[in-house]
Amino acid sequence: MLLNNRTALDEYRELYKNAVDAQKKKILICAGTGCVAGGSLDIYARLIELLKEKGVDCVVSLADEPHDADFHKGSVGVKRSGCHGFCEMGPLVRIEPGGLLYTKVKVSDCEEIVEKTIIGDEYIDRLAYKQNGVIYKQQEEIPFYKMQSRVVLEHCGHIDATSIKEYLAIGGYSAVEKALFDMTSKEILDEMLESNLRGRGGGGFPLGKKWVQVANQSEPVKYVVCNGDEGDPGAFMDRSVMEGDPHRLLEGMIIGGIATGAQNGYIYVRAEYPLAVSRLQNAIKEAEEFGLLGDNILGTDFSFHIHINRGAGAFVCGEGSALTASIEGKRGMPRVKPPRTVEKGLFEKPTVLNNVETFANVPQIILKGSKWYKSIGPENSPGTKAFALTGNINNTGLIEVPMGTTLRHIIYEVGGGIRDGKSFKAVQIGGPSGGCLVTDNLDINLDFDSLKKVGAMIGSGGLVVMDESSCMVEVARFFMNFTQNESCGKCVPCREGTKRMLEILERIVAGNGEDGDIETLLELADTIKSTALCGLGKSAASPVVSTIKNFRSEYEAHIYDKKCPAGNCKKLVTYQIDPELCKGCSKCSRSCPVGAITGQIKSPFHIDTKKCIKCGACVTSCNFKAVKEV
Repeated sequence: MLLNNRTALDEYRELYKNAVDAQKKKILICAGTGCVAGGSLDIYARLIELLKEKGVDCVVSLADEPHDADFHKGSVGVKRSGCHGFCEMGPLVRIEPGGLLYTKVKVSDCEEIVEKTIIGDEYIDRLAYKQNGVIYKQQEEIPFYKMQSRVVLEHCGHIDATSIKEYLAIGGYSAVEKALFDMTSKEILDEMLESNLRGRGGGGFPLGKKWVQVANQSEPVKYVVCNGDEGDPGAFMDRSVMEGDPHRLLEGMIIGGIATGAQNGYIYVRAEYPLAVSRLQNAIKEAEEFGLLGDNILGTDFSFHIHINRGAGAFVCGEGSALTASIEGKRGMPRVKPPRTVEKGLFEKPTVLNNVETFANVPQIILKGSKWYKSIGPENSPGTKAFALTGNINNTGLIEVPMGTTLRHIIYEVGGGIRDGKSFKAVQIGGPSGGCLVTDNLDINLDFDSLKKVGAMIGSGGLVVMDESSCMVEVARFFMNFTQNESCGKCVPCREGTKRMLEILERIVAGNGEDGDIETLLELADTIKSTALCGLGKSAASPVVSTIKNFRSEYEAHIYDKKCPAGNCKKLVTYQIDPELCKGCSKCSRSCPVGAITGQIKSPFHIDTKKCIKCGACVTSCNFKAVKEV
């Protein structure tokens, strides 16, 4: 269905809006990766099957032509939406009208949902989200959602993620239409400059400045590249946009092409994101069929094509020059700069390179204006930021809040506080390239400039919350192990320096730390930061430096006292049997694989610490809690 002018686009947009509005009810099953893993696609299939069995008019795809609009009247639309965000409670099912939300849904619940809610208009309390004895029927009333401000994620969980028709029904591609017919390239660039949208990939460089630099290059061939690699452990913000609102991303990239004069775009996606790749491929195919991608878009002389490249999982390919090298078929390794990507990027041509979340902000700025955008968040870091909230926190999942929101608000209001009533200890922000924030930082504003002052960075948006039981030396070792494995090996400081730092950290957590290790770690960190070639190397030591700064006493306990204050480092744990609690049953002795436990029946047993391999078998086998970690 080729739309060759804006009139046709507006006509079909109205058609699909009327078709959606005509549906009596809508069932939105979360089909993001997390819920799919939990069986949501089986729930989707079962709901369709039940509706048909019970004679309920069920629609899974909108009609194509205007005269078919009545086909949807009174029907029930069943849709696969993107990630709803509340991953802790999945699989999730939203029912409209009313914005009702069911949590932890199983296939066995489907018949009751159809009978009671779809046919009988009855709410099922047992599937509701409950907090402190309160039942929350509507999604928007749940504190987890109510405390957020969704801009980039506004459509995720609210439309069919596999249908361009549903995207058009909510005004999709209006920003492309405005950019093509009502604005000049300079006006688009001026709007983006004025908005002060800063890159959400970690660096925070103003998008407008980057686009202007590319537009000003005399080279006629230019490219728009989207970084969807997202290699940080625990981060899934970009994945959720690609899976849940792919046309929003395409729209942002097309506008980037209009503004800079580029005619080709590339999306670089992790191969570990097969669902995102599939949704993007489908979205590109649909957009081409509708004439919103390809040659002579909407009958104009502007042409734009988008291609997908799958990365092989190399973290370093999140760096711009390594990413473009990978697309070209070369080994993903960063190069010396200048020249910058805006001058010589993909195929040595001027290139716009932004991440998924950044591009997803563009359409709304074009439609609502830079003044609207700057009304959200602080002046120097306007807009919202999506975070992946994970770790020892009650409400894990995908969130979006205004830039400048405090860490305290995110952890205790949106996140619902620390799990099991434990105390907050720290949060690792920005993944392997970020730093550690502690109790003294709870009231810091999460924006680019405020975090830079305390030696941390937003990065792509990962937030890993840790409680009192977390060992910060082990946390530093984990991230250094990740960074060392992901080093491309091109420059000596990163290749060798991270290896030496990892060796020291592994010795410390194994109980073999030595006097001077802390100072050596800091010296190596400074050297790597000063001399590494790319951003990965320059920030590789950040988790180590920030944990030493905030938890030096834990390092000292590991090195000098051979103790892990958090009790996490098993090689530093000593097991003892409390003679007051021991009943002399010998169960611990029989479970010990190395014969380190001896004693007489009905008398207290004893652990030989020299023989003990600290496997913990004695702890789990004792019914009287007599075996203690000391």
